[in-house]
Amino acid sequence: MTGTKQATLAEQVQLSGVGVHSGQEASLTLSPAPEDTGIVFVRTDLDGAPRIPANLDHVADTELGTTLALPDGSARVMTVEHLLAALAAAGVSNLVVEIDGPEPPILDGSFGPYLAAVEAAGVVEQDATIPVIRIRRPVTASGSQGASYVAAPAESFRISATIDFDHPTIGRQFGAFEVGAGAFRDEIAPARTFGFRAQAEALRERGLAQGSSLENTVVLDEKGVMNEGLRFPDEFLRHKVGDMVGDLALLGARLEGHIVADRPSHEGNVALARAILEDQRRSPEGEPIVDAKQILQYLPHRYPMLLVDRITHFESGKRIVGIKNVTVNEPFFQGHYPGHPIMPGVLIIEAMAQVGGLLLMDTIENPDQKVVYFMSLDKVKWRRPVTPGDQLVFQLELIQFRRSICKMRGEGFVDGKLVAEAELMARVMDR
Repeated sequence: MTGTKQATLAEQVQLSGVGVHSGQEASLTLSPAPEDTGIVFVRTDLDGAPRIPANLDHVADTELGTTLALPDGSARVMTVEHLLAALAAAGVSNLVVEIDGPEPPILDGSFGPYLAAVEAAGVVEQDATIPVIRIRRPVTASGSQGASYVAAPAESFRISATIDFDHPTIGRQFGAFEVGAGAFRDEIAPARTFGFRAQAEALRERGLAQGSSLENTVVLDEKGVMNEGLRFPDEFLRHKVGDMVGDLALLGARLEGHIVADRPSHEGNVALARAILEDQRRSPEGEPIVDAKQILQYLPHRYPMLLVDRITHFESGKRIVGIKNVTVNEPFFQGHYPGHPIMPGVLIIEAMAQVGGLLLMDTIENPDQKVVYFMSLDKVKWRRPVTPGDQLVFQLELIQFRRSICKMRGEGFVDGKLVAEAELMARVMDR
């Protein structure tokens, strides 16, 4: 993986082959992309060549692979995890993937051919920095069939995983891996996908595993491996780890943390990614992207009514996370329960609204000439008191924005626990 910079390919890459589940031939063209593009799949075989971003918001299915789709279901792309894992390992953060079928080619069933093609094309750094998600406290997640995960703080990206299959060739396997480019290439990339002969007929009747063969899948029958041999004694485990790398790449950021997984699955991997993202949004420890000085340029409020200290996460037109540090010197504590200081609930909602106002300022033209007036509040609830020393983390999501009227949903947290929530309606007007 690269350092702190975003990166793309130096030149185009073309690959072709059969999809393991669809059984359809498909050609891929991997093209360099500008900064902040992310990884985007383009279905060139469909009308309008719809674009499907590779992120958690577009995950549509996780059965035997990770499928991305547009919200209306008009376009989808199956089994993206092998390509995404190779791109993540190589440090590629911006790429347009043109594909003329429903599924990338499985190639030899491993991550290796994708990684080799990317490295042969060359990776070039760009000027913009890549988002970094640092695990600062344990995050847990679970999936079906006993899948469980813990993400813990670490200075690099590491995965420790255990798998357990009721088959004598696999049984219970455990391993720990650093997920840097070199380690991924040598220890994970060659590991192929695998399946069981006894399940093949049932899968094909359901439209799955149509392109599976001994050329691209390690197949096990009751006696053992039907292929000529394994590339590692624990090839099954290593492939599961590679799948995790690909699924966690849907975070769209470089990950620093130690992932401990028991019986990982695509469903569980995506659940972990979502849990990590949610924890980051609730955390007050993110790097500030808008500080107090910059906030003064966007909000008309001033002391003692400016209640936002910094913005730590921002997705244009979608979400924002802002921080309010509550100190004993707040002027409202002088008259509000002075012997037992509690932040007034109306000011908690006011702080939430100010964070929401900053989200709106990015969605309108000439924001320095506009002001946001809140019109109504709905479903307001206060869950816990907020006292001196607390750090309020507000997360707001834009639900609807038509003409000059918008609707947002906000939540406030202290130490990851919900303290207040509300739905807010606002109007954008000229100053």
